[in-house]
Amino acid sequence: MIKKPYISPSFSYIPLEETLEVQPKKKQLFIGIPKETSFQENRVALTPESVSVLVNQGHDVAVEHGAGDGSFYFDNDYSEAGARIVYDKAELYKATTIIKSAPISEEELPLLQPNQVVISPIHLPVLKADMLEHLTQKKIIALAIESIKDDSGTYPIVRSMSEIAGSSAILTAAKYLSNVHNGKGILLGGISGVPPARVLIIGAGVVGESATRTALGLGASVKIFDNSIYRLMRLQNNVGRRCFTSVLDPVALAEELANADVAVGALKPINGITPVVVSDEMVSNMKAGSVIVDISIDRGGCFETSRVTTHENPIFKKYDVIHYCVPNIASGVSRTASRAISNILMPIMQQCGDMGGMEGLIVAKSGIRNGVYLYKGSVTNATLAKRFGLKYTDLDLLLASQS
Repeated sequence: MIKKPYISPSFSYIPLEETLEVQPKKKQLFIGIPKETSFQENRVALTPESVSVLVNQGHDVAVEHGAGDGSFYFDNDYSEAGARIVYDKAELYKATTIIKSAPISEEELPLLQPNQVVISPIHLPVLKADMLEHLTQKKIIALAIESIKDDSGTYPIVRSMSEIAGSSAILTAAKYLSNVHNGKGILLGGISGVPPARVLIIGAGVVGESATRTALGLGASVKIFDNSIYRLMRLQNNVGRRCFTSVLDPVALAEELANADVAVGALKPINGITPVVVSDEMVSNMKAGSVIVDISIDRGGCFETSRVTTHENPIFKKYDVIHYCVPNIASGVSRTASRAISNILMPIMQQCGDMGGMEGLIVAKSGIRNGVYLYKGSVTNATLAKRFGLKYTDLDLLLASQS
């Protein structure tokens, strides 16, 4: 015998009352922008235009005296935008949120306040375990700007700086090919009846694509090497024209280097280190007076002959080949770079205020969570924890346990 379904008398088809998400209470932020004194940093994290937007939304912004001078944004510009100009660095570091365009330095550690939010880049070669431990003891929430993702899953600040580096590399090479800078006197684009300079680009990522676009725009002959066929195809599609492309075959690479006037190193790092694909011998066979621009130098460089140079002394010669190996290329065009960084950080700060603070934004946005490497006393970046032998805590688990 089949039993009929039993329906309780209490069962009702009356719709339940709709429950809406309770929006977090907006929070007024206190943002501090310090003057950078290390890493040859000329950029500033927020421009006066962005500061004006944040101030008009009720946030308090303090700018250290001279913070924007390297990008030709002066104290007067910031004060007119509504920011407070602070002359004492210790006073500035009382802000609840510190936004920096250079990594945290050891001199700044004592100035940081407990439970502060610090948004800055990470520079692994100078980062030390005791610096991380100091930050964890102060229960600081630290975000690495280069690890922040946008809604499309890309790294917007890395992309912007990569575009700047790629374009700047070609313009720099054009400068050092001229006689004014003791080059061999070649015009990058050539003229009627005179062939253009030969540019070889190693790496077909965002940097390589930007370098290719700039070199082609100036009329140079361009050849691109990369081990990813997908990246080579994407570069050609994005540039909109057929270029000479090749995988990183040492024989073909050595042959093309011997004929190149300019070689640009733009390879992506593998596990934080750029693979060296151009040997000392390959460089020795290059033409005298040719120019190497190693953009990958901040992660070791992809030319065996490369060594770090500075904006004050940007080049050296080896085998009569000019080497330009400045790690912070974007700082050389600091005003453009500052605007690019500010365009990304300003909306994040707006969202931060709307979400009731950084904790609310971290919970709501997975892209912001991706940039968090320290959270209230815990190291939440697996790579950093492994490198320095510190305890790693998964941020998602940490947030789930607190909710």
